[in-house]
Amino acid sequence: MDLRKLKTLIDLVSESNVSELEITEADGKVRIVKAGAQPVVVQTVAAAPAMAPVAAAAPAAAPAAAPAVAEAPAETGHVVKSPMVGTFYRASSPGAKAFAEVGDQVKAGQPVCIIEAMKIMNEIEADMDGTITKILVDNGQPVEYGQPLFVIE
Repeated sequence: MDLRKLKTLIDLVSESNVSELEITEADGKVRIVKAGAQPVVVQTVAAAPAMAPVAAAAPAAAPAAAPAVAEAPAETGHVVKSPMVGTFYRASSPGAKAFAEVGDQVKAGQPVCIIEAMKIMNEIEADMDGTITKILVDNGQPVEYGQPLFVIE
């Protein structure tokens, strides 16, 4: 497994609620376990028996992302929350019109955004009729499970 892919996996684990991740590929096996604020990586490569297991630690990026979820503002109105961890997108493609803008009337079941998780685009729908009064997440921003996305009144 190349170093860039390993770094990406470490970053994903440190920014998510996942505490342990194990991946097995043809060229070896990687297990990432989050210990406290920093994930600890143990890689065992099957293709090169002369190599010993490698241990590495990533910089602590998780504390910067965690307060955004913990500091959920007390909003008036109904809050639409993220049902999953992923990347928030306001439109179906970069040049397309946003699903919902502040001031738009929405109906229950109407798509208001997309959350990309594991290369799958998941439409998130409004769960009540009303008017979008606030959009709480920026386009392209990573979101956590339960993180407030929109306020509908």
